[in-house]
Amino acid sequence: MSSISSEVRVVLESKPFLLDALGRGILSLGNLAEELRPEIERRLGKEVRDAAIVMALRRFGEEIQQHLAVNSNNRVSGEIIMKTNICDFNVRKSPVLLMKLKELYALVSIERGDFLNVTVGNNEISISVSEKYREKIEEFLQEETIYNKQKGLVSLTLIFAGDFLHTPGIVFQVIRRLAWENINLFEIVSTLTELTVVIDKTDSIKGYGVLQEYLENLQH
Repeated sequence: MSSISSEVRVVLESKPFLLDALGRGILSLGNLAEELRPEIERRLGKEVRDAAIVMALRRFGEEIQQHLAVNSNNRVSGEIIMKTNICDFNVRKSPVLLMKLKELYALVSIERGDFLNVTVGNNEISISVSEKYREKIEEFLQEETIYNKQKGLVSLTLIFAGDFLHTPGIVFQVIRRLAWENINLFEIVSTLTELTVVIDKTDSIKGYGVLQEYLENLQH
């Protein structure tokens, strides 16, 4: 049977920004309870007092704070690398293209620092590459169905020292901070020690600043 506590949890888990603010203790629980009450009442099918919602919020907030306290012991640090002049292709996944993908790596001089990332999804393939290869990639994809092409992008790569892979929440925190600044992400790529986001060049300075501030906060 649903309870006020369980419904508060469900509602907040669909609102990540509120969830984060609750964990940081910067929300007025009374105001938030008043805001959430109509939805909680609709979900439970009965009237609910604000005081009961406040109690559920307080308990959930304490759980989040305890979780953050545990994760803060997993110290990581890092640096940022920016690469400019990137374009992005989103293409229909096909058997022929899958067979040809290895040829991409012969087209791009990765050893010279040029950018190439290929992500294979269930139905689509995305290719992010240095802008100077755009014509070659368009020729390479001329028989394929291209859903979208985007140019004027940059990549920001966080290279971590420490146990990035087993530290929960890092990817969420990075995405959340960029979202707060209304920065759209065209690609997200992670490896054992790196997290890369591809964004519009008009957001590059702002995005770099956001990530730099995040890294500084990690070390405190």
